[in-house]
Amino acid sequence: MNSPVFARLAISIVAILLGLTAFAHAGPPLICHPIEIGQARSLPWVDLNYQKESGGYDLRGLTRDTLAILDANTPVLVRMETLRRATLYARQDPQVAKELLTRLRARAANSDAAGHPEALAWFDAGYLIETYKQWIGKGEPNPAAGLDGYGLIKRAISLRGDDPEMEFAAALVTLTGPESAHREHARKAMAGAKSDRLLAENLASNFNRQTISELLTDPPAGRI
Repeated sequence: MNSPVFARLAISIVAILLGLTAFAHAGPPLICHPIEIGQARSLPWVDLNYQKESGGYDLRGLTRDTLAILDANTPVLVRMETLRRATLYARQDPQVAKELLTRLRARAANSDAAGHPEALAWFDAGYLIETYKQWIGKGEPNPAAGLDGYGLIKRAISLRGDDPEMEFAAALVTLTGPESAHREHARKAMAGAKSDRLLAENLASNFNRQTISELLTDPPAGRI
């Protein structure tokens, strides 16, 4: 390999590693960046450092409470934040984590069996899978291991039609790729934000010294 080519390759590798390091320091975006939902109802606020023993919330009610919030009238952004909080709680109890995901997957499958596939049900199952995969650590029981949450989110989008908030969720999920799909999701989310005030606020919010919209449109070296 000649020196100019080697030098360019070395610079590219360093840039990618610096991007990875910065992103790792900020934490996984589906978990470490709260979604702005205004005054909408969600699960009780939970800190990233939540421990089961800290009290304040009975994990035995997590599945019930989450399903009660995720009804047909709940906007996608509220669903995203609710599932983010649910993941923070669920990590503290493997049985609770498994129960919640099982119920969401069953709800989606049952809508198909009834002949009326529900986009929101498939979205919830897919998004929870992806939040679990970002937050439940290696060596911990993870009921989402081996599951394709993004595939379920894509199905939800196909069932739902034009939904910029779902596109926003898909853009966050695909920060690590596939590249072309990520860019298309980001483009649709940003276009839809022109008529969705809360989505626009989320895109303008800050994460790791940049706005979410900048995060979504950065070149690969600046992403996970």
